[in-house]
Amino acid sequence: MAYAFQTRPLTADTWADLEALFDLRGGSIVRGCWCMYYRKSAASASAAVAAANKRDLRGLVDGDGVTPGLVGYVDGAPAGWISLGPREDYTRLSRSRIMKPVDDTPVWSIVCTYVAKPFRGQGVQHRLLGAAIDHARDHGVRLLEAYPVDKAERSHDDFMFFGSRSLYEKAGFTEVFRRSPTRVVMRRALRPPRRR
Repeated sequence: MAYAFQTRPLTADTWADLEALFDLRGGSIVRGCWCMYYRKSAASASAAVAAANKRDLRGLVDGDGVTPGLVGYVDGAPAGWISLGPREDYTRLSRSRIMKPVDDTPVWSIVCTYVAKPFRGQGVQHRLLGAAIDHARDHGVRLLEAYPVDKAERSHDDFMFFGSRSLYEKAGFTEVFRRSPTRVVMRRALRPPRRR
């Protein structure tokens, strides 16, 4: 099925689209986290924490001018989300047994990719990742890093926010480190954007 796909950076102008996306059926995980889990040093799960996470993400967008990710659209409707940025913005990664730094190379990290249930199975996640690669390249990033799931059996969609190994392999990422039987650290080098 052919559809029009585009992405837009998360800004004050696209905030309502992210809210609409996370409110769709099947969005309970993202509605609790708001992609703040890896940006905070401590976390727990509750309605109060979810509300605080939402406020904190909005604060990043409004106050700090951070672009914490891209909203993906299918035929103009919010359909997906991918969170990426400088690794140092995700303080919790450094304490992770699986995702702690493998070296001192500056990287941008992709910590979440989410597609709403009505849009799954249409290649939206692949297109979101492609847009994230272009976004990072346009910001002068030389190396992108991800932490996908790598196991034979399929996980429930709600727990695939890191994406699968095959998703990243198809986009040119290669494994650089493994600290777990089911999780890997993968990277893709980016060339600078062409001057126009």
